Amino acid sequence: MSPVRRGETLPIHNRIRVLRAERGMSRAQLAELVEVNPQTVGALERGDHYPSLDLAFRICDVFGLPVEAVFSRTEFGPLSTEVYRIRTATEGRDAQ
Repeated sequence: MSPVRRGETLPIHNRIRVLRAERGMSRAQLAELVEVNPQTVGALERGDHYPSLDLAFRICDVFGLPVEAVFSRTEFGPLSTEVYRIRTATEGRDAQ
C-alpha cells in the first residue's frame, strides 16, 4: 500500500521545500545532511513519502525548528499569512 493512499484520512503535510529554498539549499545538500538520497527528499516534498520519526527529527534539526513547524496533519497556509497574523496580534496587544 502506498503511503499516500494510507494517509488519505490522516495526511502529513510539510514545509520542506519552502524551508530548503529559504536557506538556498539544494535537495542534494539536505539529503546529505539527513543521510538519505536526494530522491527521498523529493518524494517527501511531493508528499509521495512520509518520513520516519527519526528522519523527521533529523530534518527539523537541520532547519532548527520544532516538528510542528515543519510537519502537520493539516495543510500549511503561506508563511507570510502566519507571520502577518502573529504581528497583527502582537501589535493589537501593544496598543492596549
